[in-house]
Amino acid sequence: MNQTLLKPRQTIIIGYSGGPDSTYLLHALKAVQAELNLTLIAAHLDHQWRENSANDVEFCRNETEKLGVAFMFKKAAELDVAIKPNGSKEELGRKLRRAFFSQVAKEYNADAIALGHHADDQMETFFIRLMRGTTLSGLTGMKELEGSYIRPLLHLSKEEIIKYLEKHRIKFLIDPTNNSDAYLRNRIRLQVLPILQQTDDRFSSNLLRAMDHLQQAEDLLDTITQRELTQCLSDAGLDINKLISHPTYLVKRILLAWLITHKVPFTPSDGFLNEMIRFMKQQTTKKQHPLHEQWMLQKTGQCVQIKKATPSSLLPSQSY
Repeated sequence: MNQTLLKPRQTIIIGYSGGPDSTYLLHALKAVQAELNLTLIAAHLDHQWRENSANDVEFCRNETEKLGVAFMFKKAAELDVAIKPNGSKEELGRKLRRAFFSQVAKEYNADAIALGHHADDQMETFFIRLMRGTTLSGLTGMKELEGSYIRPLLHLSKEEIIKYLEKHRIKFLIDPTNNSDAYLRNRIRLQVLPILQQTDDRFSSNLLRAMDHLQQAEDLLDTITQRELTQCLSDAGLDINKLISHPTYLVKRILLAWLITHKVPFTPSDGFLNEMIRFMKQQTTKKQHPLHEQWMLQKTGQCVQIKKATPSSLLPSQSY
């Protein structure tokens, strides 16, 4: 476990399903609790997607009680959140858990939420994102530190986790859906990765090394992006001529960084960014362009600013 992610006297919420990964995480954090004076709360969400899911709740309650760790659980139906099921069932479950963990963290004024993702999860995530046409940033995988979330097990393999639990005779649950090919992640884990490992037994270590190289490249590009964004900004806004003098790839990164700096709501996509670029390049008298119900772009000379949307600006955007 990467202990550098932990700080003394923290309150940590542990995403605890009862499976091997979260069970290992629970025991690993318990092992350093006294040394770091940590407050630990195990949080379990019952999705109620299986008839016997209540048995998982009782298992988790009993195991945390043995360790002297506080236990919080809730049924998904009891969550006071509005989540549209616009993705897979797996994605819906992830969003529900995140909402639950955030609620528990807020209730306990927690410093961090710990998740049990490991190296095998990292490789699966790489292929899922690759298949979906992700960006360079997406190919770098999950981060050890991401906002209030920490992932202390990312450098451990599933095999190492299972061996430890079996050696110390620590009980854990097995999710029966793990072997179902209804889920993309399962198909990658059960069908794709074993073939690649058989092709070259160095596959796992080499892929993780390649992902680390991608992260280094991403870090460098982020530094360049922030530098170029600063040079494009003035009191009048974002200088269009300076912006579009860069390669298109860097222009899009600068725009993303600009939007994030302004904390405006948006869903990033190539189409969305291309629309912004077309408006900036357009040599017309049109000075405003709505891109969201809450905000718009406004040109002043050769600069563009982010402004709060007005009723008149919320007309259908012009096609270029």
